[in-house]
Amino acid sequence: MAKTDYPPISDYAFLSDCHSVALVSRDASVEWACFHRFDGRSVFARILDRDRGGYFRIAPAGQCTTTRRYLPGTNVLETRFDTATGAVTVTDCLPVREDLTHPGRVERRPPDGLLLRTVRGESGTVDVELEFAPRFEYGMTVPYMELTDEDLAVVTGGPDSLLLQSELAPLKVDDLGNCTARTTLTEGQVAHVALTYAQAGALTIERHSPVDLNGRLAETVAFWTNWAARCTYQGAHRDAVVRSALVLKGLIYDETGALAAAPTTSLPEEIGGERNWDYRYTWLRDSAAMLGALGAIGYLEEAERFGDWLLRTTAGRAEDLQIMYGIGGERLLHEVDLDHLEGYRASRPVRVGNGAWDQFQLDTYGELLEATLLLLKLRGRQIIAPRGARFLRDVVDLNIKRWQEPDEGIWEIRGGRRHFVFSKLMAWAAVDCGISLLDMAPELAQDPGLRERWEQARQEMRTTLETKGVDPKTGAFLQAFDHDALDASSLQVSLRGFLPSNDPRILATIDRTEAELTRNGHVYRYLAADGLPGEEGSFVFCTLWLASALARAGRTEEAEKYLSGVLDCANDLGLLAEEIDPDTAEQLGNFPQGFSHLGVISAALNLAYAQSGADAPWPPPRWAQTRTDPPGGSSPCGWAELRAFP
Repeated sequence: MAKTDYPPISDYAFLSDCHSVALVSRDASVEWACFHRFDGRSVFARILDRDRGGYFRIAPAGQCTTTRRYLPGTNVLETRFDTATGAVTVTDCLPVREDLTHPGRVERRPPDGLLLRTVRGESGTVDVELEFAPRFEYGMTVPYMELTDEDLAVVTGGPDSLLLQSELAPLKVDDLGNCTARTTLTEGQVAHVALTYAQAGALTIERHSPVDLNGRLAETVAFWTNWAARCTYQGAHRDAVVRSALVLKGLIYDETGALAAAPTTSLPEEIGGERNWDYRYTWLRDSAAMLGALGAIGYLEEAERFGDWLLRTTAGRAEDLQIMYGIGGERLLHEVDLDHLEGYRASRPVRVGNGAWDQFQLDTYGELLEATLLLLKLRGRQIIAPRGARFLRDVVDLNIKRWQEPDEGIWEIRGGRRHFVFSKLMAWAAVDCGISLLDMAPELAQDPGLRERWEQARQEMRTTLETKGVDPKTGAFLQAFDHDALDASSLQVSLRGFLPSNDPRILATIDRTEAELTRNGHVYRYLAADGLPGEEGSFVFCTLWLASALARAGRTEEAEKYLSGVLDCANDLGLLAEEIDPDTAEQLGNFPQGFSHLGVISAALNLAYAQSGADAPWPPPRWAQTRTDPPGGSSPCGWAELRAFP
């Protein structure tokens, strides 16, 4: 297939039931779907190979124009097709119902996965076609398909099975593993199409009634609208904040509370390049930002569950901490190339797993300790159990032991280890958090000399950062020691509370970032060599870091410009990928990207706080604290304002 046969990454919509995920193109074609778990084997993967990947399309037979939207406050997609003879809508969802015993949680009930597609005639008469081409295990398997009735198709092969029930009938199956149907709908007619997933041997061949399917759709709309209504943020860009929160909720694997970085694998950072990674896992570096952002806008349940997962998953020996884990807590995430897939627009390789799982990234210790302290503050806890305290002490001590070692850094650079400034910053943050935690751990607080030793280490780290991490010519923080290249992660020196936001070195870092890493209003992570061929786009979260740093420095008009520039590049549904081509505004990388939507929430919170005129020093404390609401109204940032939005 030609590269141009692939729709833009931004053409896709995102569906989730907090267990399964699907991406739907602008023409109502499901072109990526993993049931049961976000990181499960795909059933449709046309986004990665137009020929072999498999898809599931419902659309008018002839020419048409298309508009779409999410139903307000939901992850339920409505696509409208207008034709010369009439109009139809296709409403897509992965049905979900709230667990009434645990508000915000998803009630688990069989089957393992269900995709519900409701087709409605809106006006006139329209011929509607169904094209169903499942391809199991990332397109490796053309499964066996048979009809048990004119409206039922059973699909089996390997460890997966499907049941297609369609009121667009009669269904016809060909010898190539495809199923089609064509039906005429008139105004007011409704046709339900339900695709049920189950693991092999567990599929039940039974029909859903129209009443049941209508109820499942209504429950799903109610779940999402009720959840979105809990957002306490009332500041500028509220719609974008709510949409970002809905994306993050959709990326939380409800079984464990873990946040997947993205629902996709191998969408490229450069078209035709090899910077194609599997992001269906959880990185520790997301943890503090996740807890802070969701907690700050009222979603304490999600923040606490993620914190619980984090502490449970990382439990054991401090030496065994990893930078990332599977959404179930798995540690072995070996990377495999799927050579049979051509990749999005011929961007090879397509990868499953992520080889960075066993890298050494020094920031891991600080991310874990920051998240732990923030979680304790969220819960109002003042005491740490002895076992947990000993583990956290071991993490701090290991951090002190290793902080002078080079590492692969936050960006998982594969060109060799270096002394990255962000890594040293997070080593400092780890000890800073550890000292704060001593007040919550009576057992450790009585350890002779422990506080003094940690305070000495913290001061040594600060001195080293302020001498070796700063460019003597410009006064800006650099990417790494003994290297004059710049890195957007240096903005975190302000955002993590190491220095006040009006410190001359912070301002110099902001100014150099704008001058050297910014193109057409979008910020690159870095421009130095990283050991990989090819290039990449600007990094959405880095642009939003710059917006946050500017807001904290009191430069709110500039901050607004960068935040608005990112939001202008979101697709028509408000979704953002990992990167943006600053010349074309094309979205690049895995989609939608949790880090990008975390950044939207954080930047909006920082900007709202700065614009509120609150009389508070910058940076504010990095931990969850309350402040008095501004005179005459509630805080623009909602719940007891979490003043920690890295």
